[in-house]
Amino acid sequence: MARNFRHWFEKHGFAVSTRLAELLGMKVKSVRLFFIYASFATLVGGFVIYLTLAFWLKLKDLIYTKRTSVFDL
Repeated sequence: MARNFRHWFEKHGFAVSTRLAELLGMKVKSVRLFFIYASFATLVGGFVIYLTLAFWLKLKDLIYTKRTSVFDL
């Protein structure tokens, strides 16, 4: 049972880059580099979006401060 599962996983799970490169008619190295660059771009892009939103919220809080009401005196 475990051997069959391992065999199926090795056949269908690994060599994704190789099969994709064969399907697209590209070099395997190019496909692997694309996956590496895409993962870095996703990581860096998410971090940049997070910093932009944090700066934007901080700026909003500085501009729109809650003013005290005359009736609170």
